[in-house]
Amino acid sequence: MQVTVAVDCMGGDHGPHVTVPAALDFLRLHEDVNIVLVGLKDDIDVQLRKATSTLMARTAVQHASESVTMDEAPASALRGKKDSSMRVAINLVKDGTAHACVSAGNTGALMAISRFVLKMLPDIERPAICSMLPAVTGRTYMLDLGANVDCTAEHLLQFGVMGAMLVSAVENKERPSVGLLNIGEEDIKGSEVVKHAAELLRASGLNFYGNVEGDDIYKGTTDVVVCDGFVGNVALKASEGIARMLANHLREEFSRNLLTRVASVAALPVLNAFKRRFDPRNYNGATLLGLRGIVIKSHGSADRTSFRIAIGRAAEEARSGVLGKITDRMSVIQENAA
Repeated sequence: MQVTVAVDCMGGDHGPHVTVPAALDFLRLHEDVNIVLVGLKDDIDVQLRKATSTLMARTAVQHASESVTMDEAPASALRGKKDSSMRVAINLVKDGTAHACVSAGNTGALMAISRFVLKMLPDIERPAICSMLPAVTGRTYMLDLGANVDCTAEHLLQFGVMGAMLVSAVENKERPSVGLLNIGEEDIKGSEVVKHAAELLRASGLNFYGNVEGDDIYKGTTDVVVCDGFVGNVALKASEGIARMLANHLREEFSRNLLTRVASVAALPVLNAFKRRFDPRNYNGATLLGLRGIVIKSHGSADRTSFRIAIGRAAEEARSGVLGKITDRMSVIQENAA
């Protein structure tokens, strides 16, 4: 299947200096993908000067006269910038020109514009941000990571369905396991919303494991971890902070004196292997699940490598048929509930 991905070239901290070279890198590695670069044409053309004719044959440029700033209010971006690179890229998904789009831009604006332009899938009330995290057993998919602060039990059920169908589609797992993030494994633990959500998930036909705790995220106890956006975002940011702290302490210890500096040279192969295994760039690209189209949010500070990986997430999901899987599963749940 030949896949077309629309890239918001103006989003993020670095703009076309990173997004365009990353897109070209991806094209070199994947001959079954086309790219539409969206943004200020002159700025994009500067980055394309050294591109080969072979790559240019699979590259198109779509001019957009505006861009959304990283600190811009979502309502302002939605109402006041109808020709922003972000909105034009999402419009390309809506009209079928592209199968998916990727942006490193303002998360709130991306969510607002995506929801307005693409609309929601049937029986899904709210979009959720889903990302892949490293785990002892491989990787864990977690949602919601910040789109919805207040959720009902029904919303958490829908997140569970969307996460499970995403894993089923991209990981080729027939029945991925789903865990509900809680303060304990026992059924009596948690808020009334969480306890009701557990009942709904248990009756949904999904492979529901039950309640999981925070440490289960990185153990890989389940393929999918479900929570509301407030809890998910706090857990994610806390994890990122711990990772940075450990990295800083490790550097300090290895540079403490001559002996530790010598030890660091001997340990370099292990440290490099560890760094490659847990490099956050390898997990860049969060999915805005629940929309009638595939939208991937890259980290705003993404470099060339990590933005290329986000493009890969978009192409992978476009091939997988994840939207159809979500729709079909929600239809079955609604029929059984009627």
